[in-house]
Amino acid sequence: MRLSHVLSEHRLLRLRPVCTMLGKSVLRLLGRTGASRLSLLEDFGPRYYSSGSLSARDDARDARAYFTTPIFYVNAAPHIGHLYSALLADALSRHRRLRGPSTAATRFSTGTDEHGLKIQQAAATAGLAPTELCDRVSKHFQQLFQEAGISCTDFIRTTEARHRVAVQHFWGVLKSRGLLYKGVYEGWYCASDECFLPEAKVTRQLGPLGDSFPVSLESGHPVSWTKEENYIFRLSQFREPLQRWLRGNPQAITPEPFHHVVLQWLDEELPDLSVSRRSSHLHWGIPVPGDDSQTIYVWLDALVNYLTVIGYPNAEFKSWWPATSHIIGKDILKFHAIYWPAFLLGAGMSPPQRIYVHSHWTVCGQKMSKSLGNVVDPRTCLNRYTVDGFRYFLLRQGVPNWDCDYYDEKVVKLLNSELADALGGLLNRCTAKRINPSETYPAFCTTCFPSEPGLVGPSVRAQAEDYALVSSVATLPKQVADHYDNFQIYKALEAVSSCVRQTNGFVQRHAPWKLNWESPVDAPWLGTVLHVALECLRVFGTLLQPVTPSLADKLLSRLGVSASERNLGELYFLPRFYGHPCPFEGRRLGPETGLLFPRLDPSRTWLVKAHRT
Repeated sequence: MRLSHVLSEHRLLRLRPVCTMLGKSVLRLLGRTGASRLSLLEDFGPRYYSSGSLSARDDARDARAYFTTPIFYVNAAPHIGHLYSALLADALSRHRRLRGPSTAATRFSTGTDEHGLKIQQAAATAGLAPTELCDRVSKHFQQLFQEAGISCTDFIRTTEARHRVAVQHFWGVLKSRGLLYKGVYEGWYCASDECFLPEAKVTRQLGPLGDSFPVSLESGHPVSWTKEENYIFRLSQFREPLQRWLRGNPQAITPEPFHHVVLQWLDEELPDLSVSRRSSHLHWGIPVPGDDSQTIYVWLDALVNYLTVIGYPNAEFKSWWPATSHIIGKDILKFHAIYWPAFLLGAGMSPPQRIYVHSHWTVCGQKMSKSLGNVVDPRTCLNRYTVDGFRYFLLRQGVPNWDCDYYDEKVVKLLNSELADALGGLLNRCTAKRINPSETYPAFCTTCFPSEPGLVGPSVRAQAEDYALVSSVATLPKQVADHYDNFQIYKALEAVSSCVRQTNGFVQRHAPWKLNWESPVDAPWLGTVLHVALECLRVFGTLLQPVTPSLADKLLSRLGVSASERNLGELYFLPRFYGHPCPFEGRRLGPETGLLFPRLDPSRTWLVKAHRT
């Protein structure tokens, strides 16, 4: 990974780890921390914070990176949970692109899942042909993702011809390897979840009239008894291979509690899986090759989309697989962590490199539900809070380990505090004409702020807290990179926010508005204070690009940072502190573009229902 780095005088030293990751537990909440700090004694002295410090392994392993969201079911309009999945993948993908010079080495796909009994039934209920429903709802997803700045390189629809070719070829590979057989399947089927359930996963639920009916134990959705002749996949053969894969790759599923859950599932019996339905019952799907009386199971169909996007079955797909990271919701963990790796192993392929799992969003403490009328329309939120504002809120507040709660007042409070006041206020202070009349990056004075803490002299003005600030910001890019690698984007943003507060404290402590440019005593220190603050802002703007791309662009443009100076590999923080030239020193700032993020009016918040399809 590419990181900020500080030039050393005689050699390049690799950065040592500076923070200890918190333990995870499924039984309690994880504690949040701000940016970790090195002790002053350990931290200072010339160092070079570089990509090599954490990506000697990554450069070889991650020459290419492929990120995916789930493909979203088109039975209803998108909600903030769908957008959250896409934003997580988008931020990971954007951060990966910032690490290296070649954006061509990163791919990012999303799309819509358009086959299955649920779609067939939803279309019939709406009085539409399945293709009409799919076209309509898929367009909603595409419009939402375009408005939200989702930088996908491919939007796939499972009704595309290229996908049908890939699915039928994959089916043929499984059949040729003796993993499919025809047999009578009898058991429970959940149309809402598009999955078969063993007896142990079914319970009974009381209806409004006191009568009971069978439901899925996991989702609560109704199930029905099914008996039909289908093609069946020999899933039972893959229990031990899946266990070996997960135990040998402890980071294959992140966060760790979900990895543990999957291993617990694999401790139980793993029965063979029905992978087709009668065409007379389910006609809206991809036919089984050579047997038009059967339709391929919607989940087998859907999961192959990850291969379709990278060119399967053509040989080109091998250059992208398995360097793949799936970003999924916890409700579809079993399909991605058991069924999909088993299908891949059966086809002679490796499982995906990483499966990142996130939890769900509730609204004012309740599960989002059309029946409750509390489904939040993400497009309205983007308009109300701005695209960057709502992106920041979801990624800052969303914690993958547990469900997160949405309410309008929380959004306004967070954005006003962290983007408008803390970050925007800091930029305004440092670029205001009254304090910075030349509108430049002022010079850094090494006698006022020597590289070694504890020195004394008539010109020395730096305090212990100021060295702590330099330490925090110098190590921030690596800390952020580690959080991204651990699927903790919220912690990355928390670390940035902590450093923003620290920088505001630095400016407040030294009050540059009380210093005089005409004074030979004040001027060097005034310039140094502004130089340090602007350098911190440059780091913050660079690191915020994956989350708030437009806001980060506005900030960096105001600082006069060119497009070629915005990669993590170009992020040399405060080189003058180490006695090296700073390319920004003396450079004119960019044009004034108004407030970085205008404050939101809390009296105008509202909750908006999702569009009807």
